Amino acid sequence: MITSRRERGVIVLGGVAVVLVLGWIFVLDPLLERMRNTSELVPTRAQVLARRLDLLARKDSIQRDLERTNGDIARAAARFLTEAAPAVAASELQKLTKEMAAQASTEIRSERILPPVERGEVLEIPVEIAVSGEIRQLVDLLARLETAPKMLTVQDLRIRVVNVSQPKELLATLTVSGFILPGKSKT
Repeated sequence: MITSRRERGVIVLGGVAVVLVLGWIFVLDPLLERMRNTSELVPTRAQVLARRLDLLARKDSIQRDLERTNGDIARAAARFLTEAAPAVAASELQKLTKEMAAQASTEIRSERILPPVERGEVLEIPVEIAVSGEIRQLVDLLARLETAPKMLTVQDLRIRVVNVSQPKELLATLTVSGFILPGKSKT
């Protein structure tokens, strides 16, 4: 038993010291650490806030850019071949090249569908055609292919003279490619 006043004072003083130490360890130190961490985050959060406010200020401009880009994508997508199986797209491409060859007054000698080739997000559908005609007619055909309503590219072009003694008529072998989006096609 505690009998003297001095002993009680030492016990009370020890209890106060224990409460102060436990308060420092479990209350004050975590609060100070949280304040230090928060003060370190303030500049970063201020930069993030400034960027977000800048984005909000440019919202109308960004919206216009988005609409313009979506329009460009829609126009480009309209230039792809019909979204179907590669064989259907190849058939459409053959029909287009036949029509253009007829408009350019060239004669189609042969045509052959080549295997499709993956080009990133699009599927290239190549068709090889051999046409004969004069040089102006071949140039006209190439110009028609370039300005076609569908996106067509000439991957390969080989030209030779049909009759060496009369070099007026040429035979051109073209590899013409059209494109489809395979994710939307029914392959």
